[in-house]
This record gives sequence, structure tokens and C-alpha cells, in this order.
Amino acid sequence: MLGLALTAHLYPRLEAERFGAGRLTKIRAQSVSGVSCRAVAERLGVPDLLRACAPAGVGQSVESLVETERVLASVIEAVIGACYLHAGYERTAAAVVEAFQPEIANALLHPVDFKSTLQERLARRAQTVEYAVDIEAGPPHDRTFEVVASVGGAPVGRGAGRSKKHAEQEAARIALETLHPDAPGPPDEDELWNPG
Repeated sequence: MLGLALTAHLYPRLEAERFGAGRLTKIRAQSVSGVSCRAVAERLGVPDLLRACAPAGVGQSVESLVETERVLASVIEAVIGACYLHAGYERTAAAVVEAFQPEIANALLHPVDFKSTLQERLARRAQTVEYAVDIEAGPPHDRTFEVVASVGGAPVGRGAGRSKKHAEQEAARIALETLHPDAPGPPDEDELWNPG
């Protein structure tokens, strides 16, 4: 429901601006990411509501759960699903677009798909990137990951995050800086670089 509502909102706008399906996919993915869902959950006061509804005696575990991106993103998705079942598509889609408006605006102004950008740039040189989890730490509900991005077997970036995807994005961002540190502008520019 979340992806459908934002796609239906974004598609006419991006089509009018002559952006392709690839750009729509990247912007939608960024808008509905775990990071975005967590931001919306926090803006709507979901952590406080979860704390207030928690059974007595589980305060510490509740506190650690309501701070995790995965939990908050799952709760937002569940709330959206419940709203859809209760109010139908039109009302729910309008509410979703309104709730995610800052994330949509940010994705339109500052696209953050470093993995795709890195792969596109490497493809021009017949190279590929591989991601490997180097460190995985923390309890199951609050994992952190460190990922290494390698090109031709050589490490070119290391990133950390609360999900593998987030850590891979950070590793790709570092790799882009490492391979072409002077590239100006947003990460989806089309310039070539010399990985040296």
C-alpha cells in the first residue's frame, strides 16, 4: 500500500518532467526506505504510543525496540495496512502521501542511491562491485552491520548501518568518494572517473 500510494503520486509528476522509470524507482525506493519510515513514525509519535501501550514490566525491552528502524518501519507499514482495510485506498493513499511528503521532497531534491550510481559508473569500465558483511553486532532486534565494498578484489569503501542495505549504501558512498573524490554535485551525475 505504501509503495503503491507513493508511486501513484510520483508517476504523473516525474512523467511530466520527462524522467524515466529508473528515476521513479530510485525516488520511490528512497521515499519508502526504512530510514524514511522511521522518520515518519517518529514525526507521528509512534515511539511514545508504543511506550504508553506496553505491558507493565517490559520497559527496558520496549525502549530498545522503539528505537530500532526495523520495528518502527514495520509498525508504520502495519498502521498503513490497517488504515487501508478500515478506510479504503483513496483516503489511505492521500494520508500516506501527506505523511511522507518531507521524505518525497528530500528524495526528489537529494536522490541517495549510491549503490546504483557506483554500479553504473563501474559498468562503463567493465567492472563490478561486491559487498560483503565484515562485522555483524548487537542483539537480533538491534543489529548493526559493517559492509566492505570491493572492486576487483580491492576494498574501496566501508560503511556501517542498522541494516545491510543501509551499510551497503554507506560503503558505496565512500567508494564513490574514494574512486572519484572531486566529483561535484549529486551522486547520479554521469561523469566518468579514473579509479586509479
